[in-house]
Amino acid sequence: MNLKELQKLAKERRLEYIDLKFTDIPGLWQHITIPISELADDLFTAGIGFDGSSIRGFQPINESDMLIKPDPATAFVDPFMADPTLSMICNVKDPLTQTPYSRDPRYVAQKAERYLSVCGIADQAFFGPEPEFYVFDDIRFEQSYNTGFYHIDSREGFWNTAREEGPNLGYKPRFKEGYFPVPPTDSLHNLRAKMSKVMQEVGIPVLLHHHEVATAGQCEIGVRVDTLVNTGDMLMKYKYVVKNVALANGRTVTFMPKPLFQDNGSGMHVHQSLWRAGRNLFHDPSGYGGLSRIGRLYVGGLLHHAPSLLAFTSPTTNSYRRLVPGYEAPINLVYSQRNRSACVRIPMYSASEKAKRIEFRCPDCSCNPYLALAAMLMAGLDGIENEIEPPPPIDEDIYELPPEEKKHIKATPGSLSEVLDNLERDHAYLLKGGVFTEDLISVWIDYKRKREDDQIRLRPHPYEFALYFDI
Repeated sequence: MNLKELQKLAKERRLEYIDLKFTDIPGLWQHITIPISELADDLFTAGIGFDGSSIRGFQPINESDMLIKPDPATAFVDPFMADPTLSMICNVKDPLTQTPYSRDPRYVAQKAERYLSVCGIADQAFFGPEPEFYVFDDIRFEQSYNTGFYHIDSREGFWNTAREEGPNLGYKPRFKEGYFPVPPTDSLHNLRAKMSKVMQEVGIPVLLHHHEVATAGQCEIGVRVDTLVNTGDMLMKYKYVVKNVALANGRTVTFMPKPLFQDNGSGMHVHQSLWRAGRNLFHDPSGYGGLSRIGRLYVGGLLHHAPSLLAFTSPTTNSYRRLVPGYEAPINLVYSQRNRSACVRIPMYSASEKAKRIEFRCPDCSCNPYLALAAMLMAGLDGIENEIEPPPPIDEDIYELPPEEKKHIKATPGSLSEVLDNLERDHAYLLKGGVFTEDLISVWIDYKRKREDDQIRLRPHPYEFALYFDI
């Protein structure tokens, strides 16, 4: 939409406010709200000022003044505000130079798309994420000097089969048996349908929705593929819609990769393909799994850089509660057709050119989508540019291979600390075309170490009391 179209929409829908949303470094939306009377040229040219020192990972206090400028193409009528409100996603700018802010995650994604167009390999990159999440009925947690706990509850939780519920009607998915049951076992069908309806109202093209593997409300709502920046925008809206629809229905949603012990974690498998002049560069019927040489080298880049790439695609300490052997966890740095125990899978549902793609299975929804998608593209392009061949494909169940064969298969790092160390050593591929900057990578590593990894390492774990209190 342009300004006139937005003004027309505001008049027709009797909108009263404009909500301006932007993304911080860890990947959460921040917002500021202004009256609809401010919907004029100045909003898009001059922007709105804010304190960058109060946003995680942004500015020091002595250089705190920053600007946000909305992108009119992202406008949607916000379904959750009591007063009729127009929402737009913003880019962050430096007020002195009026240039894009190097730490703005959305700008990094825009630069990645720009690099793709100038490197000569392809003119479009498409991404199709599969976000998974849990819907809970109650969540309580605390961390203090003398206590630390969490408590999760769900009316679907199999641990509640004996609970007095006045009456307890059963129909609770068993652990690891929640994939695709119909209602009443799938008690969240109607809630997911509401989420899907609102998603479509705000411009998210929904493909499907279903219950996922775990007990206690694990779900997935599938969406259509799109270009990089659009997919980043969509994932931010996706989380916003899912959380707010759940809240309106007395539920809560978490995108934590591993909230439950002894059941499946939540991932965000990302389907990817490169196109040029309307042709899918990953498609070759004579190649393994129908994948072309370019597609294979793209996979080589993902697998080669995975130990550092995961610092953006699986960027929390909790990510490595999911990325462990078993539970279909994608820790093996190989590729395969159909095999979900590999880090990269070639889906074989269709042999058509349009459908040919690769699926990177390591990421999860704790990532900042703009940074994660940009980093994946840069790793894949580096694989093509440097002709990085992946290890030979493996079609067997890797977890069932004999030890002498399994020991030769490399695995993803086992902790946030390890992937951050790898990112320090291996990030030149991210700097190409100025997509990422040394400053942003340094800030990311420092934030993750001090605010997350160190804070977990410094605290006793509740289970350590069970193991060691009587030692």
